[in-house]
Amino acid sequence: MTENAWTRWPSREALGRAGTSRPRRLLAWIVRLLVLALLLWSAFSQRHVGLWGAFAAAAGVLLAALVAWAFFQSTYEHRLLPSLGFMGVLLGIAVAAEATGFTGPALLIWCGCGVGALERLPLGAALPVTSVALASYSAVNNDVWLTTAATVAGMALAGYVLRLDAEARGSAQRLLAQERAARAAEAESAALAERARIAREIHDVLAHSLSAQLVHLEAARLLIENGADRDRILERVVAARGMARDGLAETRQALSALRGELTPLEDFLAELVSTADGAEVTVTGERRPLSAEASQAVRRVAQEALTNVRKHAQGAKVAVRLAYSEHEVTLDVRDSGGRPGELGGAGGGYGLLGMRERAELLGGSLDAGPDEEGFVVTLKVPV
Repeated sequence: MTENAWTRWPSREALGRAGTSRPRRLLAWIVRLLVLALLLWSAFSQRHVGLWGAFAAAAGVLLAALVAWAFFQSTYEHRLLPSLGFMGVLLGIAVAAEATGFTGPALLIWCGCGVGALERLPLGAALPVTSVALASYSAVNNDVWLTTAATVAGMALAGYVLRLDAEARGSAQRLLAQERAARAAEAESAALAERARIAREIHDVLAHSLSAQLVHLEAARLLIENGADRDRILERVVAARGMARDGLAETRQALSALRGELTPLEDFLAELVSTADGAEVTVTGERRPLSAEASQAVRRVAQEALTNVRKHAQGAKVAVRLAYSEHEVTLDVRDSGGRPGELGGAGGGYGLLGMRERAELLGGSLDAGPDEEGFVVTLKVPV
């Protein structure tokens, strides 16, 4: 059934105590204790009943308190029939109190039923209950009609104001819960993104390092199979060891980069080409700050491009150009062509596909292919 303003319950947040300040909860308990004390005093102060009658009246007061608690619980669980049943019991207790001469407690219970129904029940059910309770109060009350009418209007207004206040508190609680859930989801998403970033960086470093090592180890294997002299074999083994050492250094550098401790990109490229024969680096444009991800992408692509030159174009001259523009930075690695390496099929490493995926993750692009002389790799990433 579709809910509307007449059939909709106040929210659980509105009917619960969450979001209520400590002074307000303390005040609510003080009011309840005062009402209970007033009812008990009324039960024992009546002169027309004996001691046993007073105790019976006190038992009726405690029963009313228990039923009121049950009413609060059933409304919190949005159970309409039990809530109306408990409200009917309270109205019946008030009628019994009036019939036995306990007019004060009866009036107090009727007022409480009228206010509580408006505060906690759907309006379609609250209005009839409130009407019955306040009409009973008006019929029994001995005050002048104007005072009675003002009291009835005040009770009805108080119940509705309490309802609106509870709904406002409930809405605030729901918004707070949604905000906390959104923050938790954002934190989880950031943690997952950071884990993916760390995994990608470590993978790229290891892929590049192991690929380079495999080139030299495969060369050493071929030299051994062909009966080459010891010095040539040792040269390849030493080179593989150097690649392993460089891989460890690059891993430490990647971890430092993840902590925001990046060395300048230009210095990195200069150091990188210093280890390659016939390579030079050129930097043009006004230097602009890059994000850690963009800077790492440029570094990894430069490393992989130089590794591919060693594998596929031995003896080629390499020109590395880093160009800054207003909105992007461009890395261009161009070789002059060389003899095909006998280890061109060795490794598998990061490769052009991995470089392209890294660029696209940053909103950039990567183009790789032969040109007039040799092979060129061009990376563009936004600044």
